[in-house]
Amino acid sequence: MDPVLAGVFAVHLLFAGLWTGSVLFVTYAVLPTAYDGDAEPGPLLRMTGKLTTISRASALLLLVTGGHLAATRYGFGALLESLRGNLVVAMVVLWFALAGLVEVGASRLRDGFEANKVRTPARDARSFFLAASVVAVLLLLDAGIILGL
Repeated sequence: MDPVLAGVFAVHLLFAGLWTGSVLFVTYAVLPTAYDGDAEPGPLLRMTGKLTTISRASALLLLVTGGHLAATRYGFGALLESLRGNLVVAMVVLWFALAGLVEVGASRLRDGFEANKVRTPARDARSFFLAASVVAVLLLLDAGIILGL
């Protein structure tokens, strides 16, 4: 494999794992802690800011690296005419869904934490993060299927 292509692929996988893992961690560990009232708004606000940074940086890097990988490995025609290409298109759709869900969920958390609340923002953001977690798992499954083809 071309070293540049290998590097692009490595960055793509690294940030896909970081992004999806961060979303799953917030859903599994951070939201229940906030929902139970076992945390303070200040640290939760900082965590939400870090999640937003990870989400935005990952979305940008995945767009760039994924675009490069799609252009060099598939071409436009193959994206629409092959199973692997269709899975790549599905990945892009899921990527947009994940970005939107995380943005809305994080915004709800941020607004509540800034108002010095903990339980209410966790409750308000829960459905968005549950949906984001489902999308994150679907993205990882999609990537695994692509790699297995």
